Amino acid sequence: MPTTVTYLFDPLCGWCYGASPAVNYLKQQVSVKFVLSPTGMFSGGERVMDSAFADYAWSNDQRIEKLTGQRFTAEYRNQVLGHRGGRFDSTAMTMALTAVSLTEPERELETLGVLQKARYVQGLDTCDASVVEHLLRHIKLLAAADRFVANDAVLVAANSARIKSSQVLMQRFGVQGVPALLISDDEGSRLVNGSALHDDFDKLLTSP
Repeated sequence: MPTTVTYLFDPLCGWCYGASPAVNYLKQQVSVKFVLSPTGMFSGGERVMDSAFADYAWSNDQRIEKLTGQRFTAEYRNQVLGHRGGRFDSTAMTMALTAVSLTEPERELETLGVLQKARYVQGLDTCDASVVEHLLRHIKLLAAADRFVANDAVLVAANSARIKSSQVLMQRFGVQGVPALLISDDEGSRLVNGSALHDDFDKLLTSP
């Protein structure tokens, strides 16, 4: 059977952003079927940005940058973490990715990267649905943007189904957090923890 790589993630997860180079490497492998599987880990919560959470997030982000080389800019710190009372909720981004999966699925990983860079590099509030819509239109994902704004029953059902499927996988394989990979091939299915996404990319598909 072909190798299937299922990527468990949340678009608000800083460590998932840090894993982007490895994830993009895997997506480019012609021998791999790559599946994006949003977990809803930071979706629908009521957390808002306050000083304590902002300090915690920035400290964690600095660890990620040091380990992975992925940038977390002053614009992000000032405009996103510095926005007191701002929501920390990945619902809009997760729904947008599902809209892309329904319209131009081959561009979903690209879209995730755009959303991540918009937040961590440009300092845009990607928890805001209007910001997310603008980004979709900016990269010419017009059908996805229209569907995202309409928030129709098919989109809502598809988004719920993807999150439920991810959560079933997390429970089955004992996944405690994201990012994580599930690799399925002739030898069965196995979990690759997120820490492996910062090491030798060539070894990812053979990780025990």
